[in-house]
Amino acid sequence: MADQTQLGPSLKLPPQLLPNIPPLPRPNLDAPKANLPSYKPMLVPAGDLRTLAGTKSEEEEENEGKPQPREVKKVDIPFTNYRMPVPEEEIMVTAATTAAISVAATLTATSLFKQCVKVFKPIFMQIAKRIQKKFTKNDTNTTEGTKEERSG
Repeated sequence: MADQTQLGPSLKLPPQLLPNIPPLPRPNLDAPKANLPSYKPMLVPAGDLRTLAGTKSEEEEENEGKPQPREVKKVDIPFTNYRMPVPEEEIMVTAATTAAISVAATLTATSLFKQCVKVFKPIFMQIAKRIQKKFTKNDTNTTEGTKEERSG
């Protein structure tokens, strides 16, 4: 400890004697209880209920601000007992047009890319050969030396 540097004055305190913990009885806690509200349901026959003039039902209030959906067409699938809902014509035309355009664009891009590869591949190969010749030419000159050094 002598070679460690001290940052501040050392405090030498006498050891502290802590008293033993006295035994305490374990608390006995009961679960909380609450008085829950209750009510007796009123039974009113459905025939006696009437709506007041000028009031709206809950369904009318919910659908008040929303546009009314159009009737959905359903198509029977042959040999099954299933009726499949079909979207409106506008939606079908939009989806089909988008799909056709995306397929045509993909096929065109693929064809164009293949043509570019056919045209540019020989050019890139020629450039690669020329670069490779330059590097191999430089390597032979540095390892074998110049003509003057070889002749003597």
